[in-house]
Amino acid sequence: MKAITYARYGPPDVLSVETVEAPVPRANEVRIRVRATEVTKADCELRSFRFPVKWFWLPLRLALGVTRPRRRILGGYFAGVVESCGASVTCFKPGDEVYGSAGLRMGAYAELVCLPENAAIAPKPRSMSFVEAAAVPLGGLNALHFMRRAALRSGENVLINGAGGSIGLHAVQIAKSAGAVVTVVDGAHKRELLR
Repeated sequence: MKAITYARYGPPDVLSVETVEAPVPRANEVRIRVRATEVTKADCELRSFRFPVKWFWLPLRLALGVTRPRRRILGGYFAGVVESCGASVTCFKPGDEVYGSAGLRMGAYAELVCLPENAAIAPKPRSMSFVEAAAVPLGGLNALHFMRRAALRSGENVLINGAGGSIGLHAVQIAKSAGAVVTVVDGAHKRELLR
């Protein structure tokens, strides 16, 4: 299979398209043919190994690879089609259109990715294209996580700062669906988007 890989940390030109061995799903995994992926700030930071928080450097270098990356294929978010399933998989079947997050396993910059069936994978809404669905997990999953931690109840007030961004737009929708009174804050250039 083809994948976008990197063998050293650095600028975008360290990325290259290579033919690599296709992953084989374990008993609890699904193999997904990736149709779309999202390039995120995290992908760029991992590739370059430049992070805004400087104290992250040492623990991340130890976890991700001291002299070169341990995981050579980036890409945390994807949309695609289940191609095959491990023997114990019950939630998905070949042909299912899905989207989700590969988490720290990464690997979505490849034609195929294997993930446990209990990973952050969900059926792709029919109304969404693969490209649209691949863009949902970053903002949507983060917003859902934080809104669940907030434990909003109907009638409560919530202020969402950065409401016009990926996480903020999802947080607004989640808060409204919970019945909260939502106040949004963002730049004036996003006023029409947030009406």
